[in-house]
This record gives sequence, C-alpha cells and structure tokens, in this order.
Amino acid sequence: MWLEKTKDNKTDMRIAHILLLILLCSNFIQAQTTPPKYETRAVWLTTIGGIDWPHSYAQSAESIKKQKKELTDILDRLQKANINTILLQTRVRGTVIYPSLYEPWDGCMSGHPGKSPGYDPLSFAISECHRRGMELHAWIVTIPVGKWDGAGCRNLRKTMPGNLMKINGYGYMRPESALTADYLSKICNEVTANYDIDGIHLDYIRYPEDMPKLNRLPKDEGRRNISRIVKRIAEGVKSLKPWVKMSCSPVGKYSDLSRYDSKGWNAYNAVCQDAQAWLRDGTMDMLFPMMYFRDNHFFPFALDWQEKSCGKPIVPGLGIYFLSPREKNWPLTDITRELSFLRRNNMGHAYFRSKFFTDDTKGIYSHACDAYCRYPALNPPMTWMGYRQPEAPCLLDIHNDSNTTHVSWTHNIADSCMVSFNIYSSRDYPVNTDDARNIIDIRRTARHISLPTSPGRHYAVTAMDRYGNESHAMQIRCAKGCELCNKPTHGAPTIGMCVAHDMLKCEGASLTLPNSINMTDARYLLIESAEGCCIATLPKPEDTETISLHGIDDGVYTLRTLGKKGVSHRLGMFVKKTK
Repeated sequence: MWLEKTKDNKTDMRIAHILLLILLCSNFIQAQTTPPKYETRAVWLTTIGGIDWPHSYAQSAESIKKQKKELTDILDRLQKANINTILLQTRVRGTVIYPSLYEPWDGCMSGHPGKSPGYDPLSFAISECHRRGMELHAWIVTIPVGKWDGAGCRNLRKTMPGNLMKINGYGYMRPESALTADYLSKICNEVTANYDIDGIHLDYIRYPEDMPKLNRLPKDEGRRNISRIVKRIAEGVKSLKPWVKMSCSPVGKYSDLSRYDSKGWNAYNAVCQDAQAWLRDGTMDMLFPMMYFRDNHFFPFALDWQEKSCGKPIVPGLGIYFLSPREKNWPLTDITRELSFLRRNNMGHAYFRSKFFTDDTKGIYSHACDAYCRYPALNPPMTWMGYRQPEAPCLLDIHNDSNTTHVSWTHNIADSCMVSFNIYSSRDYPVNTDDARNIIDIRRTARHISLPTSPGRHYAVTAMDRYGNESHAMQIRCAKGCELCNKPTHGAPTIGMCVAHDMLKCEGASLTLPNSINMTDARYLLIESAEGCCIATLPKPEDTETISLHGIDDGVYTLRTLGKKGVSHRLGMFVKKTK
C-alpha cells in the first residue's frame, strides 16, 4: 500500500525492482539451503593398481584384516560425508576382484595376478556398504582388457581367439562381435546372480579412441554395435534381478550443442555411445557422464543430459583430481560452482576419485561434510519400473533404558533382502518424513535401532523396497489411541501401535477369523511372531469362524494364509493376552 503513496513513479519502479530482486534472491537462497531428500551422491572407488583401495596386499590372516580395515576406514569417511553410492571397480582389465568362473583374480588384492587374496573382497565390500546404508554398484570395465601380455588379455586370447584387437600394446574386445556382447553379459550375470549388488555400472562401453580406422567406421553401425552390447547385458541383469540398476559412464559431452561445440570429443560421434537413447529404450536406469570439465565446457552439456534424461537420474562425474597441484591445480570454487548448479537442476554428483575426496584435496571433503551434504539423502526411486508402494511397518515401539532409546518395529515382509527401513526423528509431531534434516538412518535392514536418549523427540519409520519406493510413515505417538485414524488400539500393550485398522479379534484362547479369508485360496493358516518367524501352522477350519490358540504364548502375532500353490496372504495382526 505504501508504494501507492509514493509520488515519483520512477522511485516506485526502482523500489519494485529492488523488492523483486530480493524475492528472487531469497528463493534462490532457499533452494540452495533446503537439503534434498533424494539425491545420488557417489564416488568411484578404483581398485586398479590399488590407487584408491587396497593399499596393501592380502597374503595372510593378518594382512587380510589390514586390507579389510583399509576399506572400512574409507567407507566410514564416505558415510560421514553422506555418500550413498559406491561404484566399486569389480572387473578391472579382463581380471576381477571376486572368485569368477570366467576370469582370473586381479593382482591388486593379493599382489599376484591370478591368486586369491584368501577372502571375497566384493562380498565384504557389499556387506560393509549395506551396513552403512550405502548402495554398491559393481563397476565393470568392458572393452579394454589390459596389456597384451597381461593376465586378463592372455586369458581371453586363449578362450576367445580372434575376438581381441591389439592397439598400442593393449588388448580390446571387438565391439562388432556378438561374442563380445555374450561374454560381457556372462560376466555381469555372474556378479548379479551371486552377489547382493544394487547396480551394474559399465565403464568404457565405447569404441577405443585410438582404434585405427575409427574415423572411417560408419557411425550408425558403430552405435548399433555398442548398443547391442548394452542391451544384451541389461536383458541378462534384469531377468535375474530387475531392481539392479543399469548405468554407465559415457563421455561427458553427448554431442555438439547449438551454441557450444564439443571440440570433437563427444559420446555420440567420437566413440559411438548413444547413451541418451539407452535411457529412452530402458536399457539404462541412470547415467554417470564423465564431466571432467569446467565453465562452458561443463554447464550447458550437463543441462543437455538432464533435459534428455527421460525422468531418470543424471549423476555427472566431477573431475576432483584436477584440484590436485600435481594435476591442473583447479581452485575449489570450480567444483563448488558445479555442485550448486547440479543441485539447482535436480542432478546428483559423483566424485572421481575416492582418494582425492577422502584426502580432502583443496577442502572438497570438508565442503561436503560441513555445507553441501550435511544431511543424508536417499537415492531417487526407480519409478519407471512401475510404482508400487510397499506396506508400512507396524507395531512401532519405543522404550528407554538408562541413557539409550530403543525403537523397534515389525513388517509383513520377512525377506530382509527385499525391504529396508528409513528412520526419521524430530521434536514436532507427526515427524515430517519429507524433510531430509529429520533422517537419522537409511536403508536399515534390522528392525530395531538404539539411539542416545533425547527427551521430547518423536520417531517415524518407513519401509522401502529394492526399487526405492517408500511406504507411508508409521509414527510413534499413539499411546492412548491411533492419532492417525482416531480409533482405539484395543488394549495393544506398547506405545506406537498404530494398528487399530489391522487388529483381529482375539479373546484369550480363541481368534476370530476375518471375512477376508473367504477371498483367498487358503488351505492352511500361519501364525508368525513379531520377528517374522512362523511358530504355528494350522489347517483352515471348514465349519467354524474361530481357531484355537492353545499352546501359543501371550504376545503379538501376524495371521497369514497359505494356498495350495504356496501363495500367502496377510489377514491381520492380533494380541494374545491371557485373562
């Protein structure tokens, strides 16, 4: 209103412009300071030559222990920086870091090519990543197979003679050969089938830039050859475990833009990677383009990837090794500007490589911990695979013991490989699970957590499936009744049981069966404990609506059906309490 009283129209306009600028700046600042709940934050953890890990060889029980601790120390530092994705180099150069039917051990683990380190590094790394709520993607180097006389190349020259080409003393698999697609698919299938990985990450899935006659290769033909390999691998992986994410690291610039030239180095024309098409046709779930550039070589090309993403995550790789004085000695602001740009445009980020990050080169690790990634984030869900929200946890319970708060819950799915849990906490009720600042643990497989007691805090737990789909939150504050559905909890024995809508009628020694049982093909009834263990199997009664609970101890249970084809349906929960 006070603007209308100003006599000078020019003053009015200046003030209006100032107010608009303040508004835009405040919105920009808010966008910069509001932490995202979903954001892929990755590092490439390189094993070739042990340049990231390992730094010592495993040749005895003591040295195995030392090598494992090197990895856990790295993962601890990455967890502190809220990294949620580890791209672990698994196939190195025709050699691997796990016991394979097809390829020899890489020498980085034991110090001797072809020799086992005495344990399974890939299995250990997966377990340790999952323990910290991180995804592990198996990084598979595809076309290059190392020095012509190296262990990996020698092995392939024997098993697939004629399928390798020699370029400047190094071996490469022939992209045009169907044998290459089949063989790389076998490697990826082996890893997927035998390990609880979260992704297959393809590296160097392109024509070698030093290949003779590459300039004379018809580019459409070259792109078809590379795309055939990608499709063959993706079909094999998805047939085994459809939730495993397919990704790759294409050359950082997809192609020339209308205003910015790629200077002859791009994915589409230079090395025949049609990575944007792989997003469109479903053979890729996400991309980690190698954007080791800055200024106008970075920003417009990053935006191009995002605009052609088909709604899938784009996670540009940042060349933080250029921060090193031994490299190009970039200032830290070159990277922090890129990070800010990526977040404003809803992209994740990946650091190349892990050691430059954890060594805090030019302060990049401190920037992540103290400013850019102060709070955890979830990986974006794979909504393109078909959205199906999992059931929420139930029987959320809290109790204090000395200075420790114990929170526990149950869930309908007993298979811990298919569901994990996210825990949130705040002093407000209900806990806002959309606010990343309230996240206290992610991808937890255990159904309980112990925390230092903090009076006045409320808790919420969600279930999350392997595709990243998250359930509704089960809130803790339901002591006198369910505040979410405004119904009593029928005397349920502990705090946090928001289960009124799910409780079956139980009168001590007998349980009333729900009408929904008639909609199933039940032959048997299963009674499961709160921990998900089956404690009783009963035949479905034909002429009564109740079953006897004789021999069942007092407690909280889940009732399920079992059909003749092994199909099970959840009927509800009940509390047996002897009068």
